[in-house]
Amino acid sequence: MTHTDAPRSPQTSAASIDAIPLRHPWRWVGAGAILVLAALFVYGAATNPAYGWPTYLKYLFDERVSQAAWNTLQLTIYSMAIGLGLGVILAVMRLSPNPVFGAVAWVYLWIFRGTPVYVQLVFWGLFPSIYQNIRLGVPFGPTFFQLNLQGMSIAFVLAFVGLGLNEAAYMAEIIRAGISSVPEGQTEASTALGMSWWMTMRRTILPQAMRVIIPPTGNELISMLKTTSLVTAVPYTLELYTRTRDISAVIFQPIPLLLVAATWYLVITSVLMVGQFYLERYFSRGASRKLTAKQLDALARAQLGEGHL
Repeated sequence: MTHTDAPRSPQTSAASIDAIPLRHPWRWVGAGAILVLAALFVYGAATNPAYGWPTYLKYLFDERVSQAAWNTLQLTIYSMAIGLGLGVILAVMRLSPNPVFGAVAWVYLWIFRGTPVYVQLVFWGLFPSIYQNIRLGVPFGPTFFQLNLQGMSIAFVLAFVGLGLNEAAYMAEIIRAGISSVPEGQTEASTALGMSWWMTMRRTILPQAMRVIIPPTGNELISMLKTTSLVTAVPYTLELYTRTRDISAVIFQPIPLLLVAATWYLVITSVLMVGQFYLERYFSRGASRKLTAKQLDALARAQLGEGHL
């Protein structure tokens, strides 16, 4: 007696299927319409004298503009360094069982996330007026160190300090979310191995949390690059946007100088995005959503009814 309904092997089943993909003509129509509109926009922008392309090419690599772009990049890096370092401390304080640490971190986040960054930068610009002299010494006694802030040019320092302290409040929540994403069993296993709390954080928790922390941190870095345009409130006027705005006010051509600033922002952002991509790939080692060949074979057998053979 023969059995004609015996299960077929995955190879036989795959060979007998003649799959015909569905056609989606309207997708191609929509894509063609988008390309036509994009080409029309590019042609119109290239032939429109209001864009001032000769002025754009003249100032694109102007020394004042390139120096301002470098200043903007420095502001971004220094601010993010402060935000990242202080953010780690605040995140650990939020997760600490010590109620004083938790309360201090919560108040910090409440203040810096609850007020606009522009208002905070204005405050930092007025800091030398509020604290004209900083003295270090014995109360009602001799002074060992004195610093006159009003006589110093510290606008650049105040700019990245103000941005960094504001960024720390947001980085603290990102890092706290990354730490919370690591299963508690990892902490229990580290404790069983005799690791201290700090060693557990440094060796076990934070390396695994980086896979969750890196993507939003990259977004914050790019956002910080654009937020540097607000440091004119300090006031610091040698960053990219303010510098190009000052040049446009002299030559009375704001549009080409805006395009110059936008081009530099796009170039720096593209470089930062490339760095973010490689960081994500580095910390995602060992974590893959792809099925292995053995898993695919087991899945195919289960679908064909061979899972229990």
